[in-house]
Order: sequence, then C-alpha cells, then structure tokens
Amino acid sequence: MSEYQDFLAKKVANTIGDGIMPREVPDEMKPHQRDAVMMCLKRGRAGLFLDTGMGKTFCELEFARQASDAGNGRALILTPLAVAQQIAREGDRFGYDAKVIREQSDAISGINICNYDRIEKLDLSSFGVIVLDESSILKNFSGKTSRALIDAFSRHRFRLAATATPAPNDHMELGTHSEFLGVMNANEMLSRFFINDTSTASQEWRLKGHAVDAFWDWMASWSCMAESPADFGHDASEYVLQELSVIRHKCEEGITQPFGDGLFAQELSATNLHDVKRQTIDARADIIAELAGNSSDPWMIWADTNYEADALNARLKTDAVEVRGSMSPDEKEDGINRFLTGQTRILISKPSIAGHGLNMQHCAHMAFVGRSFSYETWYQAVRRCWRFGQKRPVQVHLAVAEGEDQIGRVIDRKSANHAKMKRAMADAMRRAMGREETTKVAYNPKHLARLPTWIQSAA
Repeated sequence: MSEYQDFLAKKVANTIGDGIMPREVPDEMKPHQRDAVMMCLKRGRAGLFLDTGMGKTFCELEFARQASDAGNGRALILTPLAVAQQIAREGDRFGYDAKVIREQSDAISGINICNYDRIEKLDLSSFGVIVLDESSILKNFSGKTSRALIDAFSRHRFRLAATATPAPNDHMELGTHSEFLGVMNANEMLSRFFINDTSTASQEWRLKGHAVDAFWDWMASWSCMAESPADFGHDASEYVLQELSVIRHKCEEGITQPFGDGLFAQELSATNLHDVKRQTIDARADIIAELAGNSSDPWMIWADTNYEADALNARLKTDAVEVRGSMSPDEKEDGINRFLTGQTRILISKPSIAGHGLNMQHCAHMAFVGRSFSYETWYQAVRRCWRFGQKRPVQVHLAVAEGEDQIGRVIDRKSANHAKMKRAMADAMRRAMGREETTKVAYNPKHLARLPTWIQSAA
C-alpha cells in the first residue's frame, strides 16, 4: 500500500467490528440488557453507555463470558477502586466464573476482575477480551497512561468500554473512547465533526451545524447509548427515579478574600475557590457534621480536599470512616466495603476516589462539604445513591458560602448541555435500531416461479 493509500485508509470511519453471532443470554436479563449485549457482541469492539442502575455490570459480565469463549478463554474487566468486589458479587449472583485478581499469577480461565491501579502487575496480552468499567475514568489518567491503555489493547479483537457518562460536556472523551476501540483517531474525529470555536474564551470544540446528526449516527454505529429501557423500545415502568432534593445550607462566616472591595472585586472561579473554602471550612464542617451526626441513616459525605476531610473527622470522630488518596489500595477497599456492607454508617471521601462505579443505593442521604465547578464530578457522585433501584427519595445537602451560587449556575448550564446530548444520543440509537431491524428481516420466498422454456432448453 502506498503512503497516500495508507493516509486515505486512516481517514475511513471504521465502524465495522470483528464480533460474533451471540448465543442466548441468561433468562434473568432484562430485554434492554439483552439488546445491548447482542449489539456489542456483534460489533466486537463497542461502547456501552447505559445510565446508572440499568444493569451495565450484568451486560459487561455476559459480554466477557461470550467473547472469552470465542477467544482465548480469558477476559479482563478493569474497574475503579473497590468496584472489583462489587462486580464479583454480581458475578456470583448470576452464576459467572469470575474472580478478583491482584497480579498475573492470580489469573484464571474465565472472567478476571482487577482495579486500574494494579494493571502494571498484569500481562495484558494474555487476555483475549478487555472490558473497561467506568471507562470515562480514562480522561482522569495522565496522557501517558491513556496512551498505554490504547496501545496495549490495540490488537485485541474484543473490547468493551462501559460508562454511564460518556463525555458530559467534553466531546474529546468520546474521541478517546473511539480511539481505544479502534474506530477512529480522536484528532480525526475532531477535524471531521467539530470546529474550534474561537469566539469563546476557552476556544471550545463544538459540533459543526451540518454534522450534528451525522456525528450521533456515527456514535450509534459503534456504541449502545441509553438512559432508559424506552430508548431500546422496551417498557420502562420499573425504571423511575425517586425524588431528588438538593438542600443548600448557607455558611454565615464572612469572606474577606479573594473578593475584595469596589472596582477590583473578584468573582468566584476555579482559581480562587479554595481560598473561599479555607475561610469557611469550620462553618461547612459544623453544618454537615451536625446533619450526619444527628441521623441514624447511612450518609455519604463528599470532600474535595484533605483539610475538609480533616475538619469532618474531627467532628464525627468514631461515627465515620474516611478513605483518602494516601491510603494503600487495600485500605481504601476495606474502608469503602465497610460502608457498602453496613459495618460503618458514614463514609467520607473524594469523588475522585469513590465517585465512580460504586452502587450505594442503600444510602439516601448525601452531603457535599463543598463542591467544584466540575459537572461530571457532581453527576457521578450524586448518582452513586440516586439511581434506578433506589427505593427512597434522596437528599443531597450542600454547605455553601456567599458567592457560590455561581457554581450552581455553571452546573445547571452543563446539566442542560448533558441532557441535550443524551437526547441526541437516544434519537440516534433509535435510528440505528430501526436500520438494524430492517437488515435483520430474513427472505421468506412465497412465490413459486417457473423457469422460461428457453432456459430449460439451454440446460
């Protein structure tokens, strides 16, 4: 192949996977879960973007089982911290041969589950199937680690990237998924479908006006995207979210910095946010500690910084367990599992540590001692408890200081953008399923034709 032909080949949007014709799935699977697994297995390399509580873990396990049977017999599911044990429990529940491993010598034939932070202890080439659970975590890695993951699995026939939040307000993350799955290079995706909007201060990438439908149809060609079984055309009456109440508690302490006075007063921003937090930490911690301490229910408390966690620990003392970044992986897993299994009533941690993948629907009370401008951090943290399967209304308490209404406005704007994106994805999904159903109609001949005389004579 010439250099120019090679260049043209790289421009092709590779939406054709190397999948298999799926076998029947377990009877316990819901219709939308069955559809998702079938579509992903047929593609071989796919994105699985199902909202929280729709059974994404069950789908991952079934994909890993059928794909490993068609491959070398070994599948690897990589997960965020402490999620490995949760997936293993799901595996036991549905009868899968799945094992949590910590190094290569632990690997078995079947489904292996390991935390992301242990991948350096594995021989990744020994697994024929790779599943990235909570794959949006890729963008939280350094560029070097993301590149290493993409390169390590570039030749794997079976790849699944699963998350409930593919790129809320960050289309570049979709490019990372596309590149990991071998569909299209991230930079090529940007140049084909997006334009760098220089009219904004941040020069954001936005979809070209004429490319909107084409982009989402392309997405639907290699991924399953749904926030409800209705997006697959199935009954969604069992999938109704409980009421969510966001309750703001105003800190009374005054702020002397960084706002200042008069002409040179500053607005709250991601840069000076921690200055405000430090000035109000005692008031914030008092509010949240009193709420959680006077309750008998489980509480999940999110802290952005160690000094916030320290202030909460000083007030809650033996009522809470904290999980922080300086702990060993084993210590982190132990602390989180103690909360998930009811051994401790209150968990204090950062969204970056415990905000992905974990099912905390046993808990209906959550608090933020402070929050950032990150919409995904907010969304993922809240959805640990507020998800399909939650039986009670969920309360989210915020300790806020003067001026922090700006954060709320930013989060609300990003939330609206995310909702718009999910509607576009759902519409594209329905279009894709319509096309697939059309191509699945088998030919059933009903008319008996007779060969012409001149053909009969020729024979």
